[in-house]
Amino acid sequence: MGLSRRTVLVLAAGGALAGCRPLAGAVAGPATQPTAQPVAAATASAAPAAPAITSPTVSPSASSPAEAPAEAPAPAAGPPAVPEPPLPAPAVGRAEVVARYGDAVPEEWGLEVSGVITGLPDGARTTALTFDACGGPGGSGYDADLIDLLRANGVPATLFLNARWIDANPAEFEALAGDPLFEIANHGTAHRPLSVAGRSAYGIAGTRDVGEAYDEIAGNAAKLTALLGRPPRFFRSGTAHYDDVATRIVTGLGERVAGFTVNGDGGATFSAAQVRSEVAAAPPGAIVIAHMNHPGGGTAPGFAAALPALLAQGRTFVRLCDALA
Repeated sequence: MGLSRRTVLVLAAGGALAGCRPLAGAVAGPATQPTAQPVAAATASAAPAAPAITSPTVSPSASSPAEAPAEAPAPAAGPPAVPEPPLPAPAVGRAEVVARYGDAVPEEWGLEVSGVITGLPDGARTTALTFDACGGPGGSGYDADLIDLLRANGVPATLFLNARWIDANPAEFEALAGDPLFEIANHGTAHRPLSVAGRSAYGIAGTRDVGEAYDEIAGNAAKLTALLGRPPRFFRSGTAHYDDVATRIVTGLGERVAGFTVNGDGGATFSAAQVRSEVAAAPPGAIVIAHMNHPGGGTAPGFAAALPALLAQGRTFVRLCDALA
């Protein structure tokens, strides 16, 4: 799974150009849909990326396990742009990750371990909607009603896409990736809980060791980098479970671990009424997790019932890259 030095340098250079494509401000109501920009076909494949490593120091998701920055549209009401985070150090490969973390013993396991972002910064008056697409058997659907709802209301979101889902939905991926309303993020290669010790969650076996954890992160990161022309900035594992060594590996590979504040659809199991109740109660500063791969479920109608009231109250929605420096 190691990368050549040339590939490593190319990916590192891509990181220098990566960023959050500008929106016309965070959205607090219906907005004109921006024109989509074309991206490479989603059937492209690539070896797992290996960005930088630092020294070690009800289920959210229970499904089966290069574009240039767009020219900024005219300014609109919303919070000021967040400065870009520092660039990661030069990239390293799988062997170095295994050597560095192979003897590390995790002390935490679960949804809220060290290194997991579970909300927006203190004082945030915005809310971040995030939607997972898990892929695999029973998990590769596309909820067009949900995406159409977000577009119709000009509500931005961060979409965590699994490699299998991307492979099963190339046309949908291309349209989503070309839409500046959405940020594309990493939902893993095989949709596995991220562990260096073989822990499981909701009956889904986690990665067994450091090497498998690396593969789960870097495999899909490489795919997304090849398709988007820039590496993803955020990672969420299958089931959103981690140990604290695994979260350090994610951070060292140049991504941030996205947890959640509000479980909006119970792993795509909630009824529309339950989804409406959970989403409507999401406070400012929350990260809401839900799913975009189960059409016909309660997620789309639940959001359709909850969003109008929130927008009428003046609630502003942001992508993670808009809110987290």
